[in-house]
Amino acid sequence: MPSMLDAVVVGAGPNGLTAAVELARRGFSVEVFEARDTIGGGARTEELTLPGFRHDPCSAVHPLGAGSPAFNAMPLGRYGLEWLHAELPMAHPWDDGTAAVLSRSVAETAASFGSRDAGTYRRLVAPYLGKWDTLARDFMSLPLTALPRDPLTLARFGIDGLPPSTWLMRRFRDEKARALFAGLVAHVIAPLGGIATGAVGLVFALAAHAGGWPMARGGSQSISDALAAYLRDLGGTIHTGFEVKRLDELPPARSYVFDTSPTALARIAGLGRAYENYRYGASVFKIDYALDGAVPWTAEEARRAGTVQVGPSTGEIDTALRQASGGTAPETPFLITAQPSLVDPSRAPEGKQVFWAYGHVPQGWDGDLTEAIERQIERFAPGFRDLILARATAGPPELAARNANYVGGDIACGAASGLQLVLRPKLSLFPYATKHPAVFICSSATPPGPGVHGMSGHNAAKAVWRHLRVAG
Repeated sequence: MPSMLDAVVVGAGPNGLTAAVELARRGFSVEVFEARDTIGGGARTEELTLPGFRHDPCSAVHPLGAGSPAFNAMPLGRYGLEWLHAELPMAHPWDDGTAAVLSRSVAETAASFGSRDAGTYRRLVAPYLGKWDTLARDFMSLPLTALPRDPLTLARFGIDGLPPSTWLMRRFRDEKARALFAGLVAHVIAPLGGIATGAVGLVFALAAHAGGWPMARGGSQSISDALAAYLRDLGGTIHTGFEVKRLDELPPARSYVFDTSPTALARIAGLGRAYENYRYGASVFKIDYALDGAVPWTAEEARRAGTVQVGPSTGEIDTALRQASGGTAPETPFLITAQPSLVDPSRAPEGKQVFWAYGHVPQGWDGDLTEAIERQIERFAPGFRDLILARATAGPPELAARNANYVGGDIACGAASGLQLVLRPKLSLFPYATKHPAVFICSSATPPGPGVHGMSGHNAAKAVWRHLRVAG
């Protein structure tokens, strides 16, 4: 080991690993320290229920991963990462047995909304079709980590996306289009009326049309494992089972990069009250199921979709989000569910399936949402309960115990509401830097925010290597 490393990365989640890879690719010496005995952060795969059933404890579907400029610039396929696509990226069933869908095809998506909104949807997405690579790079590299490659398209995206999603939804005349879009916004646990929530919904829709909403073969762990293998080939080192409590416990280095929550960073690096105004948001109650067969959705489209949004109307979704954000567990939760076995039979024994579902709950809530979640699923898939072989539940306390970045169970590592949706973890043009000149943050508490896409790590690495070049 060199007497002085160029960079030490704390945390081996997707962002920490991406930051380490980006630095190692540029010839810097890098070591990663992870508190848990295995790597992965929010991208892990484990046998949570029964032998042979491989579940993703957190993220399972990766609309922004497959289209990530950071991941796409790396040869991760060489290290075992393979994206698998369901026939439909997402379905949003209704009580009458029909469903709106988010398809790779704009025409199929628009048709599922009905004739009154089909043209509106096509006009909304038309300016961005064929431009995903550039738009994703520009949008996900904000703020000042790169000059926009297509400033006109980015500006148009800002006009459409910066207002609250409720403004954008007013363009639609019927409930199906509005509700599906509301469900897209709910993926970041943001109240529908918040600033820039229109951008959230639009990004998820465009990602589906550009590259689908895939899953990683073998589970989300494959993403982390591919990043780690690439890092090792570049000469980087990963230490597991090493919990960092103080900066001086780490080897001497010219820079330190934290894939942690802002409050953990402040505590470890001695930054005092640097992030005292940073807010953590609502959490989720998640259930991983081992099933004796496919979920018996009434809507045929849901049986073909990798992701199924459960809770049909805009009103139901908005109420559930408001209750969870306001400190009350919803009686009728809005659910996001994933069906990995549709595309990856290796995840369960032959004829069986793994299934994943969560509903929103208040931060730190210690109740049990199992009955409410299963009641909602039964509403759209009668007979679901009869297929359950085993379940593993995790509310906010369990989520926080599994991943220290999930403060109070907040899987977004910070409330995705108000200005904090776009300006996090502080009001600054340089969000990856801290008041310590050699300390940086790269977690999903930084732009572009939550999701397994590595772009927070990619952007932070740019700030780090600029610092290293200046320092000489």
